[in-house]
Parts: sequence; C-alpha cells; structure tokens
Amino acid sequence: MSRPSQPKITTADHNGVSVIQSQAHASAAPTVPGLQQVPQLVSVSPTVGGGKAVPPSKMKKPTADKDSEEYRQRRERNNLAVKKSRMRSKQKAQDTQQRVNELKEENERLEAKIKLLSKELSVLKDLFLEHAHNLADNVPPPGGADGTSPAPNNNNNNNNNNNNNVGQ
Repeated sequence: MSRPSQPKITTADHNGVSVIQSQAHASAAPTVPGLQQVPQLVSVSPTVGGGKAVPPSKMKKPTADKDSEEYRQRRERNNLAVKKSRMRSKQKAQDTQQRVNELKEENERLEAKIKLLSKELSVLKDLFLEHAHNLADNVPPPGGADGTSPAPNNNNNNNNNNNNNVGQ
C-alpha cells in the first residue's frame, strides 16, 4: 500500500517569488505510509524577501499607460468616488452638528423647566408647612384636667339665641 511519490509541482508567480513543491520533494524526511502528501510554499531565492512570500496586495500591478483610455476612465471613476465619499462625510458631519444643536436646545429647555418646578415645589412646601403650623397652634391639648374632652364651643348658639330674644 505504498503510494507512488508525487511529482514535484512548481508554480512561480509573475515576480518569481514563490514555488509550491510537494512535501516529499521539499524535505528530506522519509514519508510515512498512509499519510497524505501536503504541498508547501517555498521561496525560489532565499535572499529575496527573507524566504517569505509576498502577499498579492504588495505585488506590483501592471500599470496602464497614462495616455490610455482605460487609465483615463479609471481616474475619472476614482475621482467621482472620492468626491462622493467626501460629500457623504461632510453631510454626516453636518447632520451630527445639527443633532448636537437640537440636543443642546432641548437640554436648556429641560433645565429651565427643572428650575421652575423646583421653585414651585419650594413655594408649595412653605405653604404646606405654614398651614400645618397654623393647625397645630389652633388645636387644644387633648383631654382636660379631669381627663374628659373639653366642652364644645357654644358661642354661636348663644349669639343666635340672644338675637332671637331681642325682638320679644
């Protein structure tokens, strides 16, 4: 059940920086039966890039001639995209500033309302305390000297009787 050794697979990118080799040929380690061979990324030249492969974003892209129609169209699309992006950014900043101003105004209104309600509360509290104090001054002490409740005030009845007797 031994596998035939895999052929050496070599691919170089357009800069000639990296190659892919099968594991069997890339290392001198003996192959273990039953294990799958895994390709490895190997540098073509150990001095280029320190043995590391260059990511696609860092590779040089073929440049179009600055006089070509393709280059002009790409620049025009890019310029429009940049203009659009800047307009969106400016609009977002304006919207944010408008929201800040609205919230400041609302905050000022609410603070004024708090002051007004605090003053009203203070006035009502003073009125309540004054009323409670007046009630406490007018209430006779509970119970008389003998422990009975005081007699009701009949001044009104006497006055009414006196007024009725005047005409007789």
